[in-house]
Amino acid sequence: MIQKLGQEQEIDGVHYLLQQMQLEGISCSEDLFVDVINCYKHMGAAEQALKMFYRMQDFDCKPTVKIYNHMLDLLLAENRFNMINPIYSNMKKDGMEPNVFTYNILLKALCKNSRIDGARKLLVEMSNKGCSPDVVSYTTIVSSLCKDARVEEAKELASKFPPILSVYNALMSGFSSEHNFKEAFALFNEMLEKGIDPNVITYTIIISSLSDVGNVDLPGAILAQMFARGCSPNIHTFTSLIKGLFLKGKIFEAYDMWNRMTIEGVVPNVVAYNALIRGLCSNKAMGAAISALYQMESDGCIPDVTAYSTLIDGFSKCRDLVGASEIWNKMINSGCRPNVVTYTCMVEALCGAGMFDKVHSLIQNMIRESCQPNTSTFNTFIRGLCSYGRVDSAMKVLDLMGRYGCLPNARTYNELLDGLFKSGSLAEASMLVREMEEREVEPDIVTYNTIIYGFCQSCRPREGLQAVGKMLVRGKRPDVITFNTLIYAYCQYGEVKTAIQLFHRMNAGELCPDLLSYTSLIFGICKEGGLNEAVDCLHKMLDAGMAPNFSIWNVLVRCLLSRIGCLSHSKISIESLLEDAK
Repeated sequence: MIQKLGQEQEIDGVHYLLQQMQLEGISCSEDLFVDVINCYKHMGAAEQALKMFYRMQDFDCKPTVKIYNHMLDLLLAENRFNMINPIYSNMKKDGMEPNVFTYNILLKALCKNSRIDGARKLLVEMSNKGCSPDVVSYTTIVSSLCKDARVEEAKELASKFPPILSVYNALMSGFSSEHNFKEAFALFNEMLEKGIDPNVITYTIIISSLSDVGNVDLPGAILAQMFARGCSPNIHTFTSLIKGLFLKGKIFEAYDMWNRMTIEGVVPNVVAYNALIRGLCSNKAMGAAISALYQMESDGCIPDVTAYSTLIDGFSKCRDLVGASEIWNKMINSGCRPNVVTYTCMVEALCGAGMFDKVHSLIQNMIRESCQPNTSTFNTFIRGLCSYGRVDSAMKVLDLMGRYGCLPNARTYNELLDGLFKSGSLAEASMLVREMEEREVEPDIVTYNTIIYGFCQSCRPREGLQAVGKMLVRGKRPDVITFNTLIYAYCQYGEVKTAIQLFHRMNAGELCPDLLSYTSLIFGICKEGGLNEAVDCLHKMLDAGMAPNFSIWNVLVRCLLSRIGCLSHSKISIESLLEDAK
């Protein structure tokens, strides 16, 4: 009876039954009191559970290890770490020896509270007291170390344990998340050598990680091996494969995998349908994405806010306000409440159509619906205004953010700086940079590149170069975009020597010049009539395995033809250039 009341969260009914038992002199058994604790757990009522726990003896029930374990588990479920230690201390005062379940709860509590080293010490204490750790104990520690990016440490620790499938899975997940697939596959082979059969989780970990980085060939081979070893893929396996195929733009192959999933008897859930819709939207297949939504509904799978948000975002990226609005209306009519992500997607759709008054109204509606706009919402609004050249309005939105308790971040300032530089408002941009420093908003690489590009476009490349100095002082390393911006600018303004110096500095570091780097430099050298130097640069480009584009050949041929006095040399040079391009 108490179990049924607990499932229905009728805690008052549970209290009434306990009082009746007390009045009638019926003692409360261990199992019954565990049921009471579980009732509180389902309700998320830790404090009420504690009060009942301390009144245990009023119901003629003595504390046991099992009751203590369930109480500790309840506190762990609600992350009440500060309450766990007092209960554990009481347990020891009552003369009860913790068992493996007690220790596992304590290990999880320490790991969840980012006290992994403490958990390792407890594991040793556990063994010293004659309580042998089990699969859960070992897996808890190894998983937590891997999540804390201490994978090598986790591997070293695991080498002291008996070979356990779940520990191998945790290690493989850790190495795969760092894209260290060589080590992950080595662990896979080690498992097989030790006679441990991989399970569906093992395969899915590797498939998911490979798919996330756009590798679609290996996951297909792993899937084939799964079937060969008699291991059936689950919904997570297929969803990972489908996501990977969409990531590479392989829409038809993704559909084939979806059909194969259904043939295998795996029923799609909300997560799978959301992955399908997201993949189609990311490939701008909006008609197919809508069809997937209707298929989802016909299969009895109710679309959630993520499905609707993804579709609105997809239509927004396609600049289709009508499509976004129709999905918005469908979502509202279906009784699904939009969240801050949905609103932000709709803000982007309205901004794409230049309907900024509607954006203001939408944000007001958010407030009325108790959905607080966040920094991302305002950043989207600011980017939209700047893209239409309405930088003054965008600056007003920056002030508006403070009223709603939203703090601007680096991206906020990046959007505004880009808008100000493009509108030629250098003084305002400089003031905004100072404001950013005053607010202690840390500039990122995009901030610096925006500033450098702004100065270069305003015929002030030296100030752009000074910004690189500030980057380095602050510990930020320039990237390819930084160098390309400066090389192009100096070539444009006839300062080719400086551009060449920047190119060599870029080449000497860890950065590899790209097609734009070579194109800009060759253009600048040819502009100054330095044909031989341009050809040398072309040879370096070819040696780097890069094929020249039409623009490079065009500027080189023009430079050659401009040297009228050396036609025979020009012919030889053109032939040699064409030979190098083969």
